[in-house]
Amino acid sequence: MDGQQLHKGVFVIADNILSPIGSTTAENMRHLKSGESGVQQYIDTNILPDTFSASLFSQSHTFLEQEGDYTKFEQLLIASITDSVKELPEIVSSERTILIISSTKGNISLLETETHNTGLYQRIALHTSAGLVAQHFGFVHTPIIVSNACISGVVAIITGMRLLQSRDYDHAIVVGADVISKFVLSGFGSFQALSDELCKPFDKDRKGINLGEGAATVVLSTVANNRDNLKILGGAISNDANHISGPSRTGEELAWAINEALAEADLTYSDISFISAHGTATMYNDEMEANAINIAGMQTIPVNSLKGYYGHTLGAAGLIETVVSLHSLKEGIILPTPGFQNSGVSKPLNVSAEMFKGPLENGLKTASGFGGCNAALVFGK
Repeated sequence: MDGQQLHKGVFVIADNILSPIGSTTAENMRHLKSGESGVQQYIDTNILPDTFSASLFSQSHTFLEQEGDYTKFEQLLIASITDSVKELPEIVSSERTILIISSTKGNISLLETETHNTGLYQRIALHTSAGLVAQHFGFVHTPIIVSNACISGVVAIITGMRLLQSRDYDHAIVVGADVISKFVLSGFGSFQALSDELCKPFDKDRKGINLGEGAATVVLSTVANNRDNLKILGGAISNDANHISGPSRTGEELAWAINEALAEADLTYSDISFISAHGTATMYNDEMEANAINIAGMQTIPVNSLKGYYGHTLGAAGLIETVVSLHSLKEGIILPTPGFQNSGVSKPLNVSAEMFKGPLENGLKTASGFGGCNAALVFGK
């Protein structure tokens, strides 16, 4: 569709974050502003031979009053959606509403505990979980599933924005979740990418990634329903085709996505108040993001990473971090980057090391992932 035919931006009318530090967005924001992190150190040889740090729900945590036959992954999705639409019951059953689900691993952990057969392979399929969640709420349309490595959450929001811009729907409920299991931990462990202490994004002493589990939801609409009028203004996706797990060495492809997202939003780099980076605290990702931000001319703009609060929540990361960024914009705060002290990237970067308070107008969210994928999202008041 010609860009001239698209309506600019869509409104964010409700949201939720469900994480180890809170079950609502308000709880999460309160704990974030007080500097609380969900990341803890674990020693559990049943799932990983080495000590690791992650943000995990306690084993006794309950997400639904009646769990039924839903897996932990599906419970996270349902609980997050439930909180986000509690004041919007009419849109759930509307023919003008679409459900979009983001995840990288879904129910993959069932491979560790269940007998391998045709029934199991059907049960772990993402479309099975999506169908169960849609049925729980009574959504009219078949859900859309986005599973594109670590950019899944941002891509899901962009997908929702596009569908609403084209007037295919009036509302999009975009939800993402992932659960950390032995399968996931061993995968990152095989890359020697896990840190046994709090991760340190962009810091010279960074040792690697912390993983995390959680869920988040944003409800997008063509019509505002509150005085905040927060909007998703533009988005873009690119792929650097560099390596199955290693990102671009130049950052040019992420920079392209950033510039395309800004162009769609009718903004320039100077209009951006802060950047919520992917910031995984891995050597190559942090360097690539620093390169990209410099290529885009944004090296003086404050940038933070939230991985020290939540760990890397995979398919939920883009959603959790976007919701935090939207509320940061609304409240006029830029959260610090836990673990950061001294720059460890080769290009200049204005990493937020302390809480900032002041007027903010627009923000940028970036994400990158395995397979060379990149995404950028612009939001504003």
